[in-house]
Amino acid sequence: MNVWNNRKNMPTVLYINGFRFYFFSNENNEPMHIHIEKAEGSGKIWLEPFEIEYLYGFTKKQEKQIKEIAQNNLETFKNKWNEHFGK
Repeated sequence: MNVWNNRKNMPTVLYINGFRFYFFSNENNEPMHIHIEKAEGSGKIWLEPFEIEYLYGFTKKQEKQIKEIAQNNLETFKNKWNEHFGK
């Protein structure tokens, strides 16, 4: 089985408005971040400090929504990161 297709290795932290915010379980040596996907779009946001790494395949409206959702859920993302990676 391909680990990249195994949702257990890519735990979802938040699913809202069709956007999936998730981690890759093998990326704990990178700074705290969250991945985003919806349809053909994908992205990555650094959580400390908050910074968009990339957002590909999203409309400007979706990018704005992603930023708002991420900022509104920043503490949850950080807590879930620490919980998942045992930090």
